[in-house]
Amino acid sequence: MTTRHLYLARHGAADAFGQLTGIGRRQSGLLGERLAGLPVDAVWHSPLPRAAACAYELARHLPNVPVAEAAELIDHVPYVPSPAETPPSWAGFFDGYDATEAASGHRLAEALVARFAKAPGATAQADTHEVLVTHAYPIAWLLRHALDAPPSRWLGLNSANTALTVIEYRDRLPPTIVMFNDMSHLPADLRWTGFPKGIRP
Repeated sequence: MTTRHLYLARHGAADAFGQLTGIGRRQSGLLGERLAGLPVDAVWHSPLPRAAACAYELARHLPNVPVAEAAELIDHVPYVPSPAETPPSWAGFFDGYDATEAASGHRLAEALVARFAKAPGATAQADTHEVLVTHAYPIAWLLRHALDAPPSRWLGLNSANTALTVIEYRDRLPPTIVMFNDMSHLPADLRWTGFPKGIRP
């Protein structure tokens, strides 16, 4: 039975204009060093510049591994919850999302799952290993899907910049979440970027 290994990472730290910062480049390189020992088949990235730059930076440590854009990885709100599903602290976040925008985001989320959240297939001869450089919301959506949790549960699943989440897919078995938001490849001063300021372990 073959396995599809997805290595999900939020892009490195970016500035207010969506460009990777010096810290983001350091984070990306360290993630690449961590992934260098794996038989990576492909690196996929969001169309946004911060994700593309992160993907190419980490791919310097993965010689001959193809790097390509995947439209499904773009930053988007995957599911707009109903008022009953929305925690009070999130209520204002969804102001202004009309039905058309909500439907568009959910179509993207479904396309993301359809493309990446599945086993290699019965005809596959070997495991596959793919790195997805994306954003916090798509990672949260893939994790929620792997857990078979209610759609609104993507809320509150956050990822730090270049933190690693690993999900494995096999035929006829539920997905396996190997790790979530792991930052062990980053020194203490590069961890927890992308989160609100606060005391972190």
